[in-house]
Order: sequence, then structure tokens, then C-alpha cells
Amino acid sequence: MGKRVAVVLAGCGVFDGSEIHETSAVLVHLSRGGATVKMFAPNIEQMHVVDHLKGAPTEEKRNVLVESARLARGEIQDLSQLDVKDLDAVIFPGGFGVAKNLCSWAVQGKDCSVQAQVQSTLQAFHSAGKPIGLCCISPVLAAKVFPGCEVTVGHDKDDRAPDVPGTAEAITQLGCTHVCKGVSETHVDQKNRIVTTGAFMCKAPLHEVFDGIGAMVQDVLKLA
Repeated sequence: MGKRVAVVLAGCGVFDGSEIHETSAVLVHLSRGGATVKMFAPNIEQMHVVDHLKGAPTEEKRNVLVESARLARGEIQDLSQLDVKDLDAVIFPGGFGVAKNLCSWAVQGKDCSVQAQVQSTLQAFHSAGKPIGLCCISPVLAAKVFPGCEVTVGHDKDDRAPDVPGTAEAITQLGCTHVCKGVSETHVDQKNRIVTTGAFMCKAPLHEVFDGIGAMVQDVLKLA
């Protein structure tokens, strides 16, 4: 029987929501792995809306759940409806929406707060011993919620990943261990059952990001 996996989204679009290519990669690899997927997002207002053509914020207001429904093809539920007993694992794709809508890392860094439903979801899977998969910037959620955990957001010596050193340092300051990994690699924190990969924290070709996310999904399914 295939594993039952929750995918939690943060909107739609790299600059203010979930990264679309990362989300698609997660879903493709879960499908290939025979998993049954349920998609969720918090029913909250986005921090702001970014015009992705201009790369600049607008005066518009949008809802995270409504925008996430675009990626989910309408098949999505309010995160408050997630019941960990019905699921074997959870995965969070990346994108700036994670750092803006699911937590406040984008403006507060390591001093951020995690959105209440997101935090309770992470804690529920952790308490149940069920694996948590995170890619791109989303590993900071684990670093904030689970002090002492091990994660990767990429390699701090890769010129294609200019944001990794600062993010890795902030993760370390939270009392967690940052493990340097290439874009096609994952890190598995066996104790906490957390699987992470850097994805678009590295400006790598799409196929390399796709492969790294595939490795993350495979490791999550092995633990589930």
C-alpha cells in the first residue's frame, strides 16, 4: 500500500508563495513512489503580493489557501483540517512564501515566529515519529521548531548558492547543525526523522534541483 503524504503549501509563486517547480517536483516524485497525496495550506492572508514580472510588491491582498489551490488544481484543504493519524509523512516545498507566510524568517531571520498551525503540524508529525521532508528555505522551519536538529540548505562553498552561508549561520545560532550538501544530495536527521535538501537555494539547472528533490522524497518514503 502506498504511503499517505501531506504536502503543505505557502501560496503560489517563488517570491511570495510556494516555488512552483519545487512543488511540481515533489508531486512528480511522490506519484512515482506510489504515494497518495493530500495538499494543505493555512487559511491566512499573505504577508504581501509580489508582481513576479517586475519583482516588486503590489498593494494587492491575497489568501495563502486560495493561491495554493492554483498549484493543487483545486484539491486542497485548510491546514487546520490536517489529522496526523491519517498520514504517514509531511513535505514542505520551498519558496519565499515559506519565509513570509509560514513563518517570519524573511523579515526577522533566526528571531522569527512560525505560524501557529504550521508549528503544530510539524510538532504532531515529530511527536508521532513520522518523517518530515523540507527543501530550499523550508528547513528553517525545523531549525526554529526543533532545537538541536540537523538540516541542510545547501553548500556554503558553492558560488551558485550565495544565500547559504548566512542562512546556515543563522541555523547554527538556533542551536541546530547545518550539514553542507550538494544540490542533488539530501541530509537525513535519523533521530528527528527530518529529511532536507537545498533545491533552489542553489542557482542550479532545473534538472539538478529536480533530482535533489527526488532524493529527498525517496528518503522520506523510506522512513514512512
